[in-house]
Amino acid sequence: MARVAVVTGGSRGIGEAISKALKAAGCKVAATYHGNDDAAAKFKSATGIAVYKWDVGKFEDCKAGIAKVQAELGPVDILVNNAGITRDAAMHRMTPEQWQAVIDTNLNSAFYMSRAVIEGMRERGFGRIVNISSINGQKGQFGQTNYSAAKAGIIGFTKALAQESAAKGITVNAIAPGYIATEMVRAVPEDVLKKIVAQIPVGRLGEADEVARAVVFLASDQGGFITGSTLSINGGQYYV
Repeated sequence: MARVAVVTGGSRGIGEAISKALKAAGCKVAATYHGNDDAAAKFKSATGIAVYKWDVGKFEDCKAGIAKVQAELGPVDILVNNAGITRDAAMHRMTPEQWQAVIDTNLNSAFYMSRAVIEGMRERGFGRIVNISSINGQKGQFGQTNYSAAKAGIIGFTKALAQESAAKGITVNAIAPGYIATEMVRAVPEDVLKKIVAQIPVGRLGEADEVARAVVFLASDQGGFITGSTLSINGGQYYV
């Protein structure tokens, strides 16, 4: 029987690549989204992957959303906590709303989503949770105290949950991408983008598919001896 995978923020950017790669690996995939109905509809039409709309920054929405996915597709075996937003500002200008929005979507969502599936995974003796962190959660970034704090928190969350879950056949890992050639990054002014690429030893941006392939491996049976790890996919830009 095909395993059921949920990918938050799964209809665009890195999440889109992850959803498609998991489907290609034989999973039944549910891609969540929140804001862009048109993009989600196009994604569903093009891929045949089921889409579900809810706010991953709200616990009750996650609980209800997972219940609906499991009623329609079956018990969730794989969870990819990928959803993320930015609300950049220097700390001395950042509003409480900018801080809280990023913490809710990028960090609290990992707890809300994992909490909604972890009991079932423990009962069945199998689970794969992959949390998408960031290079900026490892090294920090000017104007991103909120984002960097959330993505650093993801790494600590991953290590703790991995220890709690290993004996129940559940692995929990994180991936920390560097600069990936998504629509958002491609929209950066060309002169700024050149400066970013100049800091990457391999001399290019990463591809979303490169992150997706790593997720598929960590979610597979072959990745069963890897847990509590953070895999950096950043072209050598930052070493941990």
